Formats: sequence, C-alpha cells, structure tokens
Amino acid sequence: MKDGQEVRRVSTAVIAGVCGLALLAGGGIAWWTANRSPTPADTQSSAQTTAPPLPPSPVESPAVIIPVPPPTPEQVPQVQTPQVQTPQVQTPQVQTPQALAPQVQTPKPSQPKPLQQTDVQTVQVYWVKDASGKFEGVPTPVALKQADKPDATLQAAFNSLLTGPKDATVSSEIPKGTKLRSLSVKNDGVYVDLSAEFTSGGGSTSMTSRLGQVIYTATSLKPNAKVWISVEGKPLELLGGEGLEVAQPSTRQSFDKNFPL
Repeated sequence: MKDGQEVRRVSTAVIAGVCGLALLAGGGIAWWTANRSPTPADTQSSAQTTAPPLPPSPVESPAVIIPVPPPTPEQVPQVQTPQVQTPQVQTPQVQTPQALAPQVQTPKPSQPKPLQQTDVQTVQVYWVKDASGKFEGVPTPVALKQADKPDATLQAAFNSLLTGPKDATVSSEIPKGTKLRSLSVKNDGVYVDLSAEFTSGGGSTSMTSRLGQVIYTATSLKPNAKVWISVEGKPLELLGGEGLEVAQPSTRQSFDKNFPL
C-alpha cells in the first residue's frame, strides 16, 4: 500500500514539474518573439500564410412560400366617349360617254294606229237613200279623232262627207270635186263656205238633197244650231236652175218645213 502511494506522489510531482517547464519555455519564447523586430522575409511569410477570413456561410433554411393573394382590380367606371359620325361625302361619278356606232335603221312602212277609245269622237254624217222615188236622209256615225275645238271636229266631218260614202247602200248628191273652203263655229251658229262645184248639175230633188246633207251634218254636234251657207265666199240665196230659195241662216226645222223629202 505504501509503495503504491509513493509511486502516485512521484508521478504527480513529475507532471507538475514538466508543466512548469513548459510554461516557462512558452513564456520565454513569447517574450523573445515580442521583443524581436520582424524581418522582411517573416513579414512576407506571415502575409502568405495568413488567409483572408471567409465570410460566414449562411445557414441554409428551408424556403417558406407565403401565398400572396392577387391584387383585387378596382372597377373603374367606363366613360363612354360619344362617337362622332363623320358625314360621308359622296363623290359624283362622272360617266364617260361611250361612243356608239351609228346604227342604220331600215325605215318601216308606217301603219295607221287604231284610235284609242278616249281619243275618238263620233259625229253624224248624212247621206241619202232612194226610197220609192224619194230621197231619204240617212245618218251614219263616223269615228273621228277627238279635237279640242268643234271647228276641227266639223271640218273632219265635212271632209268625210265630201269624200263620199263607203257603204254602197247609200249615196251622196253633193257633186264630186266640191271642196270645203272654210268652216267656223261662232256663238250665233256654224259658217260653211263651199266651192263652186256645189251648185253644179242636178235637178230640184238633187239640189234639195245636197242642201239637207250640208245642214244636217253641220248641226251634228248641236242639232238646234243655225247654219250660214256660202259659195266662194258669197251667201247662198238661190240654188240650181229652178232657183230654190235658201234661207240664211238655215236650221233643221226650217229645212224640213221648206223642203220636205
């Protein structure tokens, strides 16, 4: 037991002595180093061996994603801009005249157009007919082109009368070649001027018949009208070689009274 304790004591003293020597040696070296002036070689060596301090590495932490709600759009009131309608200006189109080749038209024979119902006026033209030795007046309607004035209508009727009838059952006692020199309608009656052929040839019956034809045709528009008859511009007072007296003016009533057929 005593030998063991002695060994432990010796070991502790040795350790303490060694530690003290070490401290001593370290303190001497430190003092010598502190009091010693550094050489250029030491400075370079120290600079090369000294490494720059490294920045501390950041601690990696798990990324945390925070959901950010989308910004709520503010509803801005829409301002309606009035639309200005620009008037459209229509540019007039200029049509270039196209040169047309002249067309040669073959003339067609003109055909008389039938008169329309609204353009037709009917007048009575008087012919005569032999009935048992006596002459009888026969009115025949004739369609004529309607005229604005009665003068023109009666002139057309007399032209048809002097041309002669187309119906073979009737005839005319007015000598062929008789012409209408003038005809006018006035307020007091109808004025008829015939050529000299009207008084030529025939007996009293023929003279009476032709006189009745003129008086009745002249009054076809107005049966009660008065008629003034002249030949070559002179009033007709006597007709024929027997000297039939012609009243001026004459009417249908006076003719029926003086010259009954």
